[in-house]
Amino acid sequence: MILVNAISEKDYGKDNKRRTKEEKEEKEFEELRKLLVERLEGIVLEKNVLKAMLHVPRHRFVPEYEQRAAYTDRPLEISHGQTISAPHMVAIMCEILELSEGHKVLEIGAGSGYNAAVMAELIGKTGRIYTVERIKPLVNFAMKNLEETGYDNVTVLLENGSIGYPRYAPYDRIVVTCAAPSIPKTLLEQLKPGGIMVIPVGDYFQELIRIKKDSNGNIHKKRKGEVTFVPMLGKHGFPKN
Repeated sequence: MILVNAISEKDYGKDNKRRTKEEKEEKEFEELRKLLVERLEGIVLEKNVLKAMLHVPRHRFVPEYEQRAAYTDRPLEISHGQTISAPHMVAIMCEILELSEGHKVLEIGAGSGYNAAVMAELIGKTGRIYTVERIKPLVNFAMKNLEETGYDNVTVLLENGSIGYPRYAPYDRIVVTCAAPSIPKTLLEQLKPGGIMVIPVGDYFQELIRIKKDSNGNIHKKRKGEVTFVPMLGKHGFPKN
């Protein structure tokens, strides 16, 4: 009995030290996240977007070996040749989308789930995000990350996003996180009248395009600057090498 108690106390001590270390790391990550959002204030004007960025723990959406770099403003690798977008780009795209409570959103390219988590903050519990990803290990990674961080208004789907996801169309908003050779007609068809889509278009030279569909179904495009994204592959994307 004495031996059992001694072992239990020793294990308890180890667990307590581990919890203390984890709490310290989380505090450090929180401070780094605050500093990142402060730097974004000169780029993004919408306070609700900055607030969402402050709430989402980006280090929980990257591989462990990238966690220490999670709050640098740059893309990070998430395996299988894919990346998580730089925080400023996530914030800019969310601002362009004008997301609000209750929106139904289609995302093409789930990646690690980070972009969806930020949007989930903006659309609230009454909104829903459907995010599609063609790489199964990343689907599993995104689902795990979103579940562990408590975002239950996001559905991750194993699909080829170049054709969109017509099952739940039309969508209030569509966001594409990979570059298409041109704007897929199928995505325009799945956008609700009054809806907004943001998509990078191009090969070596890419531009971020904001698309607004008016109440009559007319399409209005606006260029929002040069960007660099991984290519969209599939029927309405680039061919696989």
